Amino acid sequence: MRFLLNKTLLPFFSFSPKISVSPQTIANFKATTVRTMGSGSTQRMFQLKLDPLTGNSEWVVVEEDEAPEDCQKPLLAATSYLDMLNDTRRNRAYREAIDKTITKPCHVLDIGAGTGLLSMMAARAMGTADSSSSSKGMVTACESYLPMVKLMRKVVRANCMERKVRVINKRSDELEIGVDITSRADVLVSEILDSDLLGEGVIPTLQHAHDKLLVENPQTVPYRATTYGQLVESIYLWKLHDLYNNEAKASDGIHLAPKGLETILCVKSQQLPLHCDSMNEEIKLLSEPFKIFEFDFWKRPESHGETELHIKATNDGTVHAVVSWWILQLDSEGTILYSTSPKWISCPFEIKESQSSFSSDGDWCDHWKQCVWFIPGKGLSIHKDEVVHLNAVHSDISISYDVKSQPARTEAGQHDSCTPSFQLILSPERVAVYGDNNWRCLILKAVNDALQRSPSLCVVADDSVFLPIAIAYLSKTSHIISLFPGLKEKGAQYLQAVAAANGFSMDRVEVLKKRVSQLTMHDTYQKKVDLLIGEPFYCGSEDAVPWQNLRFWKERTMLESVLSKDVVIMPCKGILKACAMSLPDLWRSHCCLKEIEGFDHSVVNATLGACGDSPATQESPCLPFFIWQCGEIKELSEIITVMEFDFLKPISSCSGKAQVEFTNQGVCHGFAFWIDWVMDAENSIVLSTGPDQRYWKQGVKLLAKPVAVKTHRSDGGECCSSEIEASFHPSNGELVIKHTST
Repeated sequence: MRFLLNKTLLPFFSFSPKISVSPQTIANFKATTVRTMGSGSTQRMFQLKLDPLTGNSEWVVVEEDEAPEDCQKPLLAATSYLDMLNDTRRNRAYREAIDKTITKPCHVLDIGAGTGLLSMMAARAMGTADSSSSSKGMVTACESYLPMVKLMRKVVRANCMERKVRVINKRSDELEIGVDITSRADVLVSEILDSDLLGEGVIPTLQHAHDKLLVENPQTVPYRATTYGQLVESIYLWKLHDLYNNEAKASDGIHLAPKGLETILCVKSQQLPLHCDSMNEEIKLLSEPFKIFEFDFWKRPESHGETELHIKATNDGTVHAVVSWWILQLDSEGTILYSTSPKWISCPFEIKESQSSFSSDGDWCDHWKQCVWFIPGKGLSIHKDEVVHLNAVHSDISISYDVKSQPARTEAGQHDSCTPSFQLILSPERVAVYGDNNWRCLILKAVNDALQRSPSLCVVADDSVFLPIAIAYLSKTSHIISLFPGLKEKGAQYLQAVAAANGFSMDRVEVLKKRVSQLTMHDTYQKKVDLLIGEPFYCGSEDAVPWQNLRFWKERTMLESVLSKDVVIMPCKGILKACAMSLPDLWRSHCCLKEIEGFDHSVVNATLGACGDSPATQESPCLPFFIWQCGEIKELSEIITVMEFDFLKPISSCSGKAQVEFTNQGVCHGFAFWIDWVMDAENSIVLSTGPDQRYWKQGVKLLAKPVAVKTHRSDGGECCSSEIEASFHPSNGELVIKHTST
């Protein structure tokens, strides 16, 4: 999922509008530019680097004029820039609209310029790319994110555009007429849109631009955006948010969302970006598509809007969610369009004619998805031809909905209690895990087996809220210490709130407000720890590669001095698994950039972590993805074990290698990696996070060149294999993975 903060929203911290991060995580880096006081106007970037094994972070200062030595490192591989720049439909639509809109020399302002692609398109459209005269034609490229500014300058220079594209490293709301730019701009080009449409702050950005930076009645590309929606039924989507009704099916005595506190553990009330095409067969459509909001970029937008829609149901069913998307009209005539609609929308339903730029059935891309808004509780039961009332509201940065039938009624199992004064917000996938009966059964069996030794002191090392409750429920004598390294005080508040409903008192459960490295025998009341346990789950790591949860191993090592001689450690082992995959859509979206609409972008490949068509000597990064959402996918080999991590011993360097034998014919684009957590010494309870487990991301390492593979056949078909080698380094938490074809 993509977290986007726009440059106009934060007066002191300026984030890139294309950094892909979870709302509940500190990303591996955040960056801000501040203007230092003094004789010069030096720009500095403060990059926050996170140690994945300890959770500790440090600020690294990067000067604007520092030699770009890191340009050969994939520093921005975790962003969505590369995927966006590989979106040929997007690029073509913008180029067509800019060529159509800009027909003479003028002043063009590009806000959130990125690599400068739109700025260069604008300069070329004016026919001034090769002119050195100081004519009226000029392009101002505004970009607040310093690493991207450095890349933009390289791209502009490589395309001989530095005389006509002026790059300014500021937020757009910092620009001043007469200081940064000579006059108001005649044309605004921008792409500050996310899957939700508004999440990058396009409304406040446009408001400031119309007020301070643009002429009256300016031309804009895009011209307009319209959001659409559809009512759907989906058990999968329901499981992503309704913990109360899902855990009721488990009947295991554990109540993470007790009656009366049904929403104490919940997801954030916002739209969830999701590739709905990946679950097309699981979605039942309950209405025709309907128009929701229209936003005109050519005039100053309003901060707040509200509309009530009356939607006729087309099927019997239960409304679990509103699926939404948007159509971008890039030109004023409405002939150049771009849509983020799911593939089941075959044509623009309110548009009579369109050019080929409109296509909902184009190449898969990850930077723009559909959005899902969950209907509270078990959903809304409706009948065909029934009218559903949908109230849609937009703010500066988001769109929300309230859905009711007529007459309004409460469904069975629908919780109508007041919102608790305290709520613990977790990711939709984490909520679904906690409501999953199979997962709960495995965890409870492992915990119950571990408690047979009657441990007097149990330490939950991670951010699990399930484990302390499970231990307290199953053992009436054990004292439990939860560390909650990420949840911290929120975890303590949550346990306090649900203790009575789960039959335990907080005098047996303690939350320590200190780091694992600071834990001593004084904190354990001079007792040794008999049971050290974790799922493992660390709040904020959901969008990271799976081995970041090896933090459990590091923390187990830090606790060595307080562990008893026969301590039970759960999980006792982690197993790195791998599978060869055909991933044509993902591979295409991460190809090396060459020319984009006539502009050379090859200089950015290394920094953006481009994989496909990369030099053989360049090792591709391993990036986290929900494999099942990656468009066209196919497993080409059996699942193999690459290496193991032994948590019964202190953390140490380790390595492993394995041979991959292809079992299915096809084209191999890379390998998927994940960790299976072995919960018991007998290896009988294993929690997998592989591609078939849709609530976890896997690590993906793409090949520089796709490889056609064949299986061993009796007719003499060629047998092809590959070797994978991995090494883990506890000093920095890195897992280095290499592969060779054989």
